[in-house]
Amino acid sequence: MSFQLPAYQAPDFTQPQFVNAPNAAMSPAPRDGVAPDGFHSTGIDPVYFKIDGQWVLADRVRMDCVPVVRECGRIDIVEFRHLKQGDLVIQGRTEDGSQGIFVNGNPFASKEAADLSFAFRKGRTRETGFSRDYREIVELLQHEKANGGYCVWVMGPAFTFDDMAREAFSKIVKAGYVQAVFGGNALATHDLEGAYLHTALGADITTQKTQYNGHYNHLDTINKVRYYGSIPAFLEAEKLNDGIMASCVEMGVPFVLVGSVRDDGPLPEVYFDVYAGQDDMRSHVEKATTVIGMATTLHTIATGNLTPSYHVMPDGTVRPVYFYSVDTSDFSANKLADRGSLSARGIVANAQDFITKIAAGLGL
Repeated sequence: MSFQLPAYQAPDFTQPQFVNAPNAAMSPAPRDGVAPDGFHSTGIDPVYFKIDGQWVLADRVRMDCVPVVRECGRIDIVEFRHLKQGDLVIQGRTEDGSQGIFVNGNPFASKEAADLSFAFRKGRTRETGFSRDYREIVELLQHEKANGGYCVWVMGPAFTFDDMAREAFSKIVKAGYVQAVFGGNALATHDLEGAYLHTALGADITTQKTQYNGHYNHLDTINKVRYYGSIPAFLEAEKLNDGIMASCVEMGVPFVLVGSVRDDGPLPEVYFDVYAGQDDMRSHVEKATTVIGMATTLHTIATGNLTPSYHVMPDGTVRPVYFYSVDTSDFSANKLADRGSLSARGIVANAQDFITKIAAGLGL
């Protein structure tokens, strides 16, 4: 296998600009949920703060949060809603070290990439050839499995509309390439509908033919799951063992389903409180080394806003977090970059075709 993680290019903190820089300023939060004026807001790149003369790397960053210094010297990156009165919040709006804050931008770039100031076809569009990306993802997943990586898959309901796509992802789950699944009510509902009634939104998942009164099928499925009280109880009672949710339950893979104002039912496991759902998502993103978002613009963007560009391994090694966004629309596939997640790579492809190719590439 040819895949190798790129080396992290750490700053040289012996340089005068860092030695002579002041400690980062900090002030207590004036009340719960409120940061002091001049607070520093984090992004997705590695960020260091000078605390008591030492530059400290924050190891669990996410976008649009504030850094809080704990008594032990650890730096926590905290959502505004989780701030407590008295938390010591770092202040400063510059990122060049002059205020004790330094952002290490693009620390995994190769010299070849840095030298390539202009080239044709650098964009990610429907005219781009993605064969290299498919090979890279297959090798990356194999590397992650072999080296204790944590792969988070963010999925829209399009996968549930086709029996081959459901089977392909189920094989990927059972082969150990999935550590967490994010989605909404629709992903789980239509996948369970496929297992229960062999339809998704009332259309047969093999022939794609619409069934008589099929518009009831997803509601009947939700109603039956709610009767049993949970997705695992429903699967067990109805003796169902195929599809995405069944594979996750069988393999003990956690899934986080966050609802929206559009949802029917919803299923018992779906979060009503989107912030509680976001907290659960972040608990997995903090461990993530690879994230693959497919056919869901909103959930992929939400995950992207939680995901740093790097991950600090238990031994202190800093490695990149790989992020792919797959959609049939150029706009959707590349929107994460427009929202600040510049490390995300867009792939313009049909989600069902994408997942079957990845499964085949993995030999499943």
